[in-house]
Amino acid sequence: MGGEAAVTLYNGHKMPIVGLGVWRMDGHLVRDLIFNALHLGYRHFDCAADYKNEAEVGQALAEAFRQGLVKREEIFITTKLWNSDHGHVLEACKDSLKKLQLEYLDLYLIHFPVATRHTGVGTTDSALDEDGMLDIDTTVSLETTWHAMEGLVSAGLVRSIGISNYDIFLTRDCLAYSKIKPAVNQIETHPYFQRESLVKFCQKHGIAITAHTPLGGGVANIEWFGSVSCLEDPSLQTLAKKYNRTPAQIALRWGIQRNTIVIPKSSKMERLKENIDVFDFELSKEDMEAIKCMDRKMRTNNPEKFWGLDLFA
Repeated sequence: MGGEAAVTLYNGHKMPIVGLGVWRMDGHLVRDLIFNALHLGYRHFDCAADYKNEAEVGQALAEAFRQGLVKREEIFITTKLWNSDHGHVLEACKDSLKKLQLEYLDLYLIHFPVATRHTGVGTTDSALDEDGMLDIDTTVSLETTWHAMEGLVSAGLVRSIGISNYDIFLTRDCLAYSKIKPAVNQIETHPYFQRESLVKFCQKHGIAITAHTPLGGGVANIEWFGSVSCLEDPSLQTLAKKYNRTPAQIALRWGIQRNTIVIPKSSKMERLKENIDVFDFELSKEDMEAIKCMDRKMRTNNPEKFWGLDLFA
């Protein structure tokens, strides 16, 4: 089944190459989503404290375990430390574990490389200053946060730790100061935002890449960020016809053949099925090259509108 194809992280842990992102998934829909996904073969779920639905995910997983639908050791759970908890890593991790009703996480990520004003553990607020700009905390370094993340591994709360939305400079820095190096860097990457240099740099240094927004964000990002979807691109549509697949399946297959982990999100049963049904065909070298030519260096997921400043400028 598709959900069993995995990337082996540098520490030996296996991470399913297709996962399900639960961002922007309302709490009341989470149970059915998790159950549908498990039935289809998904074994990797990408969560975050900031998605504000860890408790609902936890209830669904607990029910799935009770019913014998899946065992804890058969699934891979990622969640993320929010910006406002950089100085409270242990407490934030325990808060996520409690909500998720788990004894350990497979992967815990620093969600963004920025500490912001602490607003209470697990509240995941993005406090703004009097100018309406994100209130960045300049007293907590990313190195300090990382060493606290390492402590979670020693404590047995987390199997692997990683980073998210880090560029080459920050990733290099993390490699230099880490005792336990990051297993994963989760970044936005898709045919319109390929980031070949960052992907290659991470992979060269044993850091697996997880592609969030692997379909270019679709409707959600068009609505929130006014972006253009790569799924409408004529090149992708031509390839979809050639392989008798959907443009989304071509984009995901391209991601997999780059050896990146992909975490598309959908609540629709047919899309869930389509997104994991990408293991029985392969894109030719020429078609991989054709997709390479589609790059527009176009980020679609930028929280600037919520934070009052552009951290990626």
